Amino acid sequence: MDKQQQVLREIRINPIVPSESVVVATARSLRPRKKEEPAPRDTRKHVDSCPFCKGNEDKTPPTVAAWPNEAQWEIRIVENLYPVLDDTEQPGFTLGLQQAISGYGRHEVIIDHSNHGIAIHDMPETHLSMLFHAYQERMRQLYAMDPRLKYVLAFKNFGPAAGGSIPHTHSQLIAMPVIPENVHAEVFYSREFYRKHHQCIFCSLVDEALTFEVTIYDRDSGEIRRRISVGQYVIEKSRHFIAIKPFASRFEWEIHILPLQHQADFLSAGADKIEDLAGILRRTMARLEAVVSGAQYNYFLHSLPHDPDCAECEASYHWHLEICPRTSIPSGFELGSGFFVNSVSPEDAAEKLRAVKLERMQE
Repeated sequence: MDKQQQVLREIRINPIVPSESVVVATARSLRPRKKEEPAPRDTRKHVDSCPFCKGNEDKTPPTVAAWPNEAQWEIRIVENLYPVLDDTEQPGFTLGLQQAISGYGRHEVIIDHSNHGIAIHDMPETHLSMLFHAYQERMRQLYAMDPRLKYVLAFKNFGPAAGGSIPHTHSQLIAMPVIPENVHAEVFYSREFYRKHHQCIFCSLVDEALTFEVTIYDRDSGEIRRRISVGQYVIEKSRHFIAIKPFASRFEWEIHILPLQHQADFLSAGADKIEDLAGILRRTMARLEAVVSGAQYNYFLHSLPHDPDCAECEASYHWHLEICPRTSIPSGFELGSGFFVNSVSPEDAAEKLRAVKLERMQE
């Protein structure tokens, strides 16, 4: 790789949401800066004072659901004590140009595992499969409870910098009466792409990752400016899923996991796909741990909203899981401009993640 390829300063456009841009500036990695510290890992299996540990069920709201059962739970869902939204109705209002609607909804905590300090990459695939089945079942129930709910977001925060306030492994569900802006943008732009090209843009990106190869030459010198090879952005591939490093990565080690075959709604994924998702997620998180040990991160599921306006988007939208490690702190430029700044080349990051030699993972 020549010097021109090593130092990148370019603005990359998100192909899914063209209004979202990322500045890839690899020279920025050389500047003095404060990085997010690795999240402190509390690897204890049980902590007496932890409200999420077994035996402390009286320290949380009552159990909403549990797997495999409430008496011997390995996954437990409770209402959030400090909800972003709840089912208390408050009247909305319009005051000139100012408008507010009732913040009704639902906010629940999924205690991912009875083991206090276990990491995602250390969980058995059978357990991760049960966890994503729990997401799926509870999301389905929330939609059925109230037709006004248009979107249920499943997400996980690990580490204080990612919003994790309790060290016991857990994730969350928030059901809301509006479609979040970033999901709305994905749905809108993917629908526009489909109307123009008659194909799903997510499927097209998967096809490109598996088949696309190109070499770009300088017109004057004839030297190679950029080479993209088949599979350059592929981190992991399984029977039903692919883990990809986005070309316009907002975060240095960001990875997206998508179904290989088109599917708009996560709730439509069958048991075989959920089991396969568990495996590829576990391996992907093991790669991240090997390269960025102790990284604080968020992951979240984006799926087709349950809204009549999105009924025609079955063919154009594609559900996926986004994993966003937090290895840097947003600057004034990022907050003021809306641009994400990435100081690690997505190509280099993909190569490092892909190069990790995974040992045989024990169940």
